[in-house]
Amino acid sequence: MGAMTNKRYQTDQNRNEVASLSGTQEERRDWMHRLHTRFQKQNRRMSAAVISTQLILLLLFTGLWEAAGRYRWIDPLLFSYPTKMLNQLWMTMTDGSIWPHVGMTVAETIVGFVLGTLLGTAIAAALWWFPFLSRVFDPYLVVLNSMPKVALGPIFIVGLGPGFMSIIAITLSVTVIITTLNIYNRFREIDSGYIKVVRLFGATRAQLFRLVILPGSFPVIISTLKVNVGLAWIGVIVGEFLVAKLGLGYLIIYGFQVFNFTLVLSSLIVIAVVATIMYQAVAALERRLTAGWRER
Repeated sequence: MGAMTNKRYQTDQNRNEVASLSGTQEERRDWMHRLHTRFQKQNRRMSAAVISTQLILLLLFTGLWEAAGRYRWIDPLLFSYPTKMLNQLWMTMTDGSIWPHVGMTVAETIVGFVLGTLLGTAIAAALWWFPFLSRVFDPYLVVLNSMPKVALGPIFIVGLGPGFMSIIAITLSVTVIITTLNIYNRFREIDSGYIKVVRLFGATRAQLFRLVILPGSFPVIISTLKVNVGLAWIGVIVGEFLVAKLGLGYLIIYGFQVFNFTLVLSSLIVIAVVATIMYQAVAALERRLTAGWRER
């Protein structure tokens, strides 16, 4: 009877301990949930405060600019003002004259952006694959990166003709070098421990690149896309300044020539809007593709 009583006592004690542990786990889970909820609320409040401040600053700047132009605090011929630019944009949008320029510039930017990213990544892979090539071309890459790309414009125009190809070449001269340097440096910074482990298992150089180097560099490749969006726009607008007869860059130069600075500023607004849309699209793609890496 005594042994049975002891067994029952131990069983009841174990049950109590299990219940106590379960209660502790539940309390810990509730505490973590409350902490996460509080963090989400703080994050939402911060985001709302940031957006509100941005909108207030934009409205203040726009209102001050409008008042300065209307009351002649600044020369409206040189600096224009927001409503005048909106009227200019509305006129060009309704008569359809601006859309061919927007379409041409966007097409050139997309082509330069895609080709620059692909060529830069391919060159970086070749430099990693052949260390001899890396040592040979390293000083040339440094020189090309430091060279002002506008100076190459006349060479491209003479060699490729005044048109689409020369503008794309100028854009590639801006995007390819930066892409190559960023991605190649990431290739070289991959943890040597991973490389040694894969080599111990007898991996070939192709398997090493496919299984270690490329996956480890994927977030950098994706983030380089955001940099290339801005660089592609710079290259295209510079190319259109030099040679184009159609495009937003051409409109800016034409506005300067005829002393229509409202056209110049309204073209800059269109560039800012379209470039922001492209940037946000690439940023959304980055968040989606790199979500797995961030979770790890």
